[in-house]
Order: sequence, then structure tokens, then C-alpha cells
Amino acid sequence: MIIKPRYRGFICTTVHPPGCRRNVEEQIEYVKSKDRIGGPPRVLVVGASTGYGLAARIAAAYGLTAGTIGVFFEKSAANQKTGSAGWYNNKYFEARAEKDGISAASINGDAFSNEVKEQAVELIRSFMPGGKVDLIVYSLASPKRKDPGSGQVYSSVIKPVGTVYTGKTVDFHTGIVSDISVDPANENEIGETVAVMGGGDWKLWMNKMYQADALSDGVITLAFSYIGPEMTHAIYKDGTIGRAKADLETKSKEINDMLSGIGGKSFVSINKAVVTQSSSAIPVVPLYISLLFKIMKEKGLHENCIEQMYRLFSEKVYNGGNIITDASGRLRLDDLEMKEDVQSEILKMWNKVDTDNICEMSDISDFRNEFFRLFGFARSDIDYEADVNLEEVL
Repeated sequence: MIIKPRYRGFICTTVHPPGCRRNVEEQIEYVKSKDRIGGPPRVLVVGASTGYGLAARIAAAYGLTAGTIGVFFEKSAANQKTGSAGWYNNKYFEARAEKDGISAASINGDAFSNEVKEQAVELIRSFMPGGKVDLIVYSLASPKRKDPGSGQVYSSVIKPVGTVYTGKTVDFHTGIVSDISVDPANENEIGETVAVMGGGDWKLWMNKMYQADALSDGVITLAFSYIGPEMTHAIYKDGTIGRAKADLETKSKEINDMLSGIGGKSFVSINKAVVTQSSSAIPVVPLYISLLFKIMKEKGLHENCIEQMYRLFSEKVYNGGNIITDASGRLRLDDLEMKEDVQSEILKMWNKVDTDNICEMSDISDFRNEFFRLFGFARSDIDYEADVNLEEVL
């Protein structure tokens, strides 16, 4: 069958398996081209299917030479219908890791559930040498979460808090820049967003691993977050997402206290803005990222997910025993994005950009391509007119 991209807004409903394979291979090739990092041999990645989670797994496997367990919730291929991009990503990763002699195992299920946490404990015991892990990366992104205790389903929203937000946004498919207004969230929406996107489930994972004696002495765990510039704060840092990210940092401190008895540490990593399905859905962010990409590329500072994750491990976490944090104890991978000269240029462009000049002033075309690359499309090394046999792609 010939597979073409079909989409609705920030949702792509088709996936190109050969393109997904090349996405994975490209990331592996990047890490293999770099120096090996002295790090832990046993890694668990919760949320390993795409974006930073997948990149963290690849960087751990090929940079730290670690055996990995990946947890994700993805749709498999069936009845001549493609699976989700994340399902292919991990199938291709596992096949390549096996070929290269690197241990890899996966769990496909609801990571918010108690059942999947228990499966992870059992897999660590049977799969990892010594039945323990040295690093846990928490990278879950979901619009909903079912509480494993009460059974209540929480839904997140992307809204400001306190006041109406009005600002610029862009339809990255058409390049049309427009003003948008978003009403503030109510208290229930704020609470539900924190329940989905905060640190509650991360802490449950760490509690489970700790109680099951599945953590090595000196274990490190980290979760991903974002702060961004002032122009995005109303809808992000100071909005419902920001409330959830503040909870993530609070839970990190609580996890750190729990791990102190075994010499473990917990960190929040503040990462650079990149194109993900989630970031594509946030008002303001696609326009900001399009401007950011242009400036950072011109300055030779641009990094994608795999470049960020390799730098996270090689420079921030496993850097000769010195973990590099800011004054608040956070890992900062947004240091290049937040350089004063980068942000000052973006602000100048932000005040001028409109529909007529967006292609000249920003990298909106690259944002669009990066979005479709998430699903295996928009690669110059793939023939999208070629027939894809879904029974043979794996």
C-alpha cells in the first residue's frame, strides 16, 4: 500500500513504518558517532515511545552501553492497518539493539496502572543483572490519566491561570499567523491537569521500585520539564501546565528524600523546546519554536532530541562523577535556548512576524517537517511513492 500523511490539526492519523525505521536508525548512528559515556548498565525508561523518552533510551543503550527496559502504551499493527509511530519506533529499536548485542526489553501497557508497574518490577528481576536498575527516566506524556487507586479519570487542559490570555499563534500547516484568546482554567481543570501531568505518577513508580528493592545504591531518576521565555509564560509556565510542572519539582524533592538512604538522587531536567505532538498543540509554542529554530541554527546552537539526551548524559549527569545543576538543583538543557542573545533576537522577530513574512522570518517549514517526521514522513531518504508491505516492514 502507498501511505500518505493524513492529519487533523496536531494529530497525524497515518504512520509510515520505513520512515520510522530511519528515524530510529538516524538517532542510533548519531550516538554511535560520539564517545562512549561511563554510566550505569541498567536503565528503565517510562514513556519510551517517541520524543525525549525514545531518545533517552537510545542514548542510554548506545552512549552508556546500557541494557534498557522501555515502557509505553502504543497501538500495534493489525488487519492491514499501521500501528502507531511509537510502536514501530520500539520494534525497530529492539531489533537493532539485538543485532548489536545490546539488551532491550519492553512493556506495552498503561504506565499509570498498578499492573504495569508490577510487570516492570518482575521484568527487572528477570531481565536486569542483579534484579535492579541504576537509572530511571520518567518521560510520560498523556492527555488523560486513570488514577490506579480511585479509578477516576483525569483530563488535562492547556489554559492560562487567573486571566484571559491573548497573543499570537500560527497554524503551522498553513503558515497563517493570528491572535488567539484563551479563557482561564477553573480550579477543577487546574487540579486535573496537575493529576495528569504533575509528579504524582512518577512518585508512585519510584515508591514501587523502592519497596520492591529494585533500585541499586546510588540510583538516579529524572523527569523532563520545560520553562521557556516570558512570551510563553502565560500559557505555559504560569498556566495549567506550569502548575503541573511545579508539582513535578515538588515530587522530585520528595523522591530525593526517599532515596537518600540508598544514596540515590532525583532530578528534573529542563529541556529545550522541540517539536512533539504535545508542543504542536499548545497555543503560541509552534510560532515560538519556529522562530527559535531559525535563530539557533544560524548561531550553530540548534539541538534535536537525541543531541539533547546525549548531552544530558555526557555533560550533565555522568560527567566524571559531577552532576551539573543550577542553583535550584535542576539539570539545564535549555541553557543554549535561553542565552540572552538568542532570546533578544526572538523577541524582536516576535513583534514583527505575521502571515506575510513568517516564511522569511521563521523556520515554519522545518517545524512542519519535524511534525510529520514524528510519524515517519517528510524524510528525503524515503521513497513515499513506494509500496509498503505491512507484513514485511518488521
